[in-house]
Amino acid sequence: VQLQASGGGLVQAGGSLRLSCAASGRTFLVYAAAWFRQGPGKEREVVAGINWSQGTTYYADSVKGRFTVSRTGAKNTMYLQMNSLKPEDTAVYYCAEATRTYMRFDVLSDYDYWGQGTLVTVSS
Repeated sequence: VQLQASGGGLVQAGGSLRLSCAASGRTFLVYAAAWFRQGPGKEREVVAGINWSQGTTYYADSVKGRFTVSRTGAKNTMYLQMNSLKPEDTAVYYCAEATRTYMRFDVLSDYDYWGQGTLVTVSS
């Protein structure tokens, strides 16, 4: 499977961006998917996740009320709508998919497939 993340770019503080993660070549059932980010000099952290079949969502406290994760009905693409962006949101954003049912959204090792990342830069 290949996960292709896109939609990153440069935006001013307070602005919005929508990231997309398109999957191809999938031959397994996805249990959950998520967006992670890694800022300069920081560890990779979960931003938002979604249960693939039920559509229930998970958000890091730092993005609650500003970011929204969703996926298409065909379940081939996941999105991250980012509003009210802040300079501290600057990072490379990655999408990931998990096939195991017993997993935690915030545990990197619970994910089986990763996209290549897309850079989001928020200027002050």
